Amino acid sequence: MGVALKSAVMAGVFLGSLAIASAQTQATAPTPPPSPQQRMREMAEFTKTHYTKHEYRIAMRDGVKLYTVVYTPVAGQFSDPGPYPFMMSRTPYSCGNYGNDVIQPRVTNNTTLLKSGYILVCQDVRGRWESEGKWVEMTPSKDGKGIDESTDMYDTVEWLLKNVPANNGNVGIQGISYPGFYTAASIVDSHPAIKAASPQAPIIDLWMGDDAYHGGAFMLDGNHSFYAPFFAPQKNPLKVEPKNDFDFGTKDMYAYYLGMQTLANLDTPKGGTNEYFHDQIVHTTYDSYWQERNLAPHMHGVKTAVMAVGGWFDAEDLSGPVKVFHAIDKLSPEAAANTLVEGPWVHGGWARGPGSSLGDINFGSEAGTFYRENIEAPFFAHYLKNVDWTPLPKAYVFETGSNVWKKYDAWPPKQAVAKTIYFQPHGGLAWTEPQERDSKDEYVSDPAHPVPFTEYTTDDIPQRYMDDDQRFAARRPDVLVYETEPLTEDVTVAGPVKPKLKIASTGTDSDFVVKLIDVYPNDYKDASEDEAEGKHVTAAPPVFLQGYEMMVRGEPMRAKFRNSWEKPEPLAPGKVTEVEFTMQDVNHTFLKGHRIMVQVQSSWFPLVDRNPQTFEDIFTAKPEDFKKATETVFHQVDAASGVELMVLPK
Repeated sequence: MGVALKSAVMAGVFLGSLAIASAQTQATAPTPPPSPQQRMREMAEFTKTHYTKHEYRIAMRDGVKLYTVVYTPVAGQFSDPGPYPFMMSRTPYSCGNYGNDVIQPRVTNNTTLLKSGYILVCQDVRGRWESEGKWVEMTPSKDGKGIDESTDMYDTVEWLLKNVPANNGNVGIQGISYPGFYTAASIVDSHPAIKAASPQAPIIDLWMGDDAYHGGAFMLDGNHSFYAPFFAPQKNPLKVEPKNDFDFGTKDMYAYYLGMQTLANLDTPKGGTNEYFHDQIVHTTYDSYWQERNLAPHMHGVKTAVMAVGGWFDAEDLSGPVKVFHAIDKLSPEAAANTLVEGPWVHGGWARGPGSSLGDINFGSEAGTFYRENIEAPFFAHYLKNVDWTPLPKAYVFETGSNVWKKYDAWPPKQAVAKTIYFQPHGGLAWTEPQERDSKDEYVSDPAHPVPFTEYTTDDIPQRYMDDDQRFAARRPDVLVYETEPLTEDVTVAGPVKPKLKIASTGTDSDFVVKLIDVYPNDYKDASEDEAEGKHVTAAPPVFLQGYEMMVRGEPMRAKFRNSWEKPEPLAPGKVTEVEFTMQDVNHTFLKGHRIMVQVQSSWFPLVDRNPQTFEDIFTAKPEDFKKATETVFHQVDAASGVELMVLPK
């Protein structure tokens, strides 16, 4: 018997015994909610009996045909007799099950939507899977002067309205991540029949804080692990994904990327490269390649109601929802509505599971379930079916820390005030500027021993790292730690986080990673700890939240981009230099008795690629170019370092 099978059998015996004991001692225990697997099986059975599948290849205005699968409601199976609106998603990841009768819509996981009756439409975008044409990374918008995602959507809507019977003339579109980009791109100069759109975790600007680069630093593990084993060029049309033989050879990604040494070594057959990954790493500045792929300046002519959705702990596309929300406000004031929804979720977490916790942190309620039933389903029902509802606020956001939903008429909230919290001598952090005339901290940053982004070994980016305990990092000599005294009242931060550092380096370039952290009290008591205390632990040890250092937000900044994203500049060794940047938005309350902490370091590996700490194009850097550097952070009268926060008044 194999080890895995043996473990499974033993686990089954144990769980079976546990279930019997539980039944004997807790006969009236409530029935647990269905698991995600159970929900999937239930929905599979539902769609089999309630939808009929139709496959089409719809010609665009240039003759290219896009594969489109349409699932129509079976007559008499829904309380809504129809006619029905369209609910659509456009994807580069496959609509699946080509040329067969398998009913598996890849449009939404929201059971309330599926059971209320919509015509479900999934479309493979140009150059992917069964669609013709050439695929382009984040198709640049042509602003009405050529073919782009907006024109493809327009042509598709025209065809659907004329050729799919029993439709009510209304179209909705939604998608998560890359399909979120296609949702946003599809509503530029939108077709009048599109009445509701929800770009969810949309990629809006790949280089500027989305998947590819953050603060000018390459998001190494996330991108390489996406392109090398998974996302590659295709020869279309294509029904079955070609086999990919790439193998990392280890589950330890820290060791793997350190062993590969350079970006250039990853851009080889051994590194599993392809032309998509190559493009990501050779364009190391915010050049025309990236600028033309920034969708935000093109969000004009949006007529539909829009609900941008994101998660405060999204490790991939945290900035997209906020950026598309602001872009539509600025460029399309005529939009029927424009709302931002943010919850305590990882990438796509609002679309699956209860959304009640992440890692060790519990959010006190099922925020995912609440969103699907009380926000998303009513939004589409109102705009596509004319169902009465209570209109959404401008911003409907979950406040972590206090664990409550908040409604605002703007984002960030109009009442939020910018306040800087300053680094102090001896690791202090306070709202007052430091008074010392000569005060600083130093550490040695060694690219051969970079600071890891998790305490544990991982074979992929764990989504939970976004609110993980940072005590492991605080123990390293190459991580600076600043924290307040225990708070005497709650402090709520709502909006972007802006580090303002005064630094010096012995290198000609360096990264500065800043982490905003919520430190739990040393006497914190968590209800789950009663079950763990005093018990013999044979598996992973229990996690106690006393002194827990919960990351609220963390971001890197590559110092050579401090003055320009397009034209990097070297640091002058030893010279005091300002490094200021904007981190992603937060909505978090640091509760009374907690502490606010800021950590500063110069590597975050392998989440972020290593900086050689010499001024050069990192793609061309050789192993011998990576040098140690002494980093200095000042906190004195003429060189005060701190972090600007948007603080809500009491």
